[in-house]
Amino acid sequence: MSEHRRLGILVGGGPAPGINGVISAATIEARNHDMEVIGFWEGFKHLMAGRTDQCRPLDIDSVSRIHFQGGSVLKTARANPTKNPDDMLRVVTALRELNIKYLITIGGDDTAFSSNKLAAASQGFFQVVHVPKTIDNDLPLPPGVPTFGFETARHFGVQIVQNLMMDAATAPRWYIVVAMGRKAGHLALGIGKAAASPLTVIPEEWHGRPVTFKEVCDIVEGAIIKRRYLGRDHGVAILAEGLAEFMSDEDREKVFGNDEDVTRDDHGHLKLEDIEFGRSVRIELRRRFKGRNMNVTMVSKNLGYELRCADPIPFDCEYTRNLGFGAVQYLLHGGSGAIVTFQGATMVPMPVDSLIDSRTGRPQVRYVDTNHESYQVARQYMIRLEKRDFEDDDRLERLAAAGNMTAAQFRSTFEYLVHPPA
Repeated sequence: MSEHRRLGILVGGGPAPGINGVISAATIEARNHDMEVIGFWEGFKHLMAGRTDQCRPLDIDSVSRIHFQGGSVLKTARANPTKNPDDMLRVVTALRELNIKYLITIGGDDTAFSSNKLAAASQGFFQVVHVPKTIDNDLPLPPGVPTFGFETARHFGVQIVQNLMMDAATAPRWYIVVAMGRKAGHLALGIGKAAASPLTVIPEEWHGRPVTFKEVCDIVEGAIIKRRYLGRDHGVAILAEGLAEFMSDEDREKVFGNDEDVTRDDHGHLKLEDIEFGRSVRIELRRRFKGRNMNVTMVSKNLGYELRCADPIPFDCEYTRNLGFGAVQYLLHGGSGAIVTFQGATMVPMPVDSLIDSRTGRPQVRYVDTNHESYQVARQYMIRLEKRDFEDDDRLERLAAAGNMTAAQFRSTFEYLVHPPA
């Protein structure tokens, strides 16, 4: 077998359902074209150290049924070869030593950025294609084209929230659920909308303004009080974890403290799992209600790690087979430096350079479009304070009573929420 037909596959970033489907489909298609396939352990981690022994050969027999499995048979890591030129050189050198001519990277925006830089650093020695994955669904793909893993994560997230909603109704309480999503609110909104959660809060609502902890708490408290006014003493509020990312450093430090345990990963991102966002909201709301002699039971829960390695649903099983096949076909036709996508029934490679934000030099983020009708539908079914709640004096009095407040107190505390800045 010619060493000039050797394909490498590696996985970077956090897990997402469907990784094994890409590995399986790419391996089968490559082997059917008489290519040798090498899978690298833990993304760029060992290659950055110049190691060429942390890999395994892949063949059809070893991958033919793994597309049903969650996780990654090649594991994954957030190692970033772009931070240090020596690391990048070691990666290129190791791949050259192994005579890799084609490389498929599977990951999110950070891995896409790294793979693009790697393609340039190789000076044409090997071709690189990226397969986009993230349960956050925030890569800049065309509208309606999800990143693989998102649909499975939403599916199982909805099941969990449904169970929490039943528990909340059975033993009256509120759950404060923080859903994964570093920058964008797609996963939180997708779960909340499908599960018909009373409230979902995402950072896109601030339209570029800094998110404040006080405003988040006011929105949740207002929803709890309005539900009480409507005769319901329970519910689930879903918060996107990215809300904490968009707070000012001053506000974040005031709320969460200057905790040395809150660290950053190799790509410079805050490790949001170190910030107990839901717990902080719960403690603040409990303090407020207790100050008004109200007993509201609340439980905080983080939602995300349970979803990342779930077995993919049929959508992602099929979708990732398309992506793995498309990645190999793109390379065989001489392509390099693109993200492979399926738009409708057609494989469409998108050059990574076309997705780069000129201001940051990194891939753009696909945010939830709050002007889109799909988001407006979600808002219509939420329980939130609205302008009409403050325009009818009788309604205002009853809402205030549900929160053990006077009408004047209620108005001064919450009315600003329905008059967003211009």
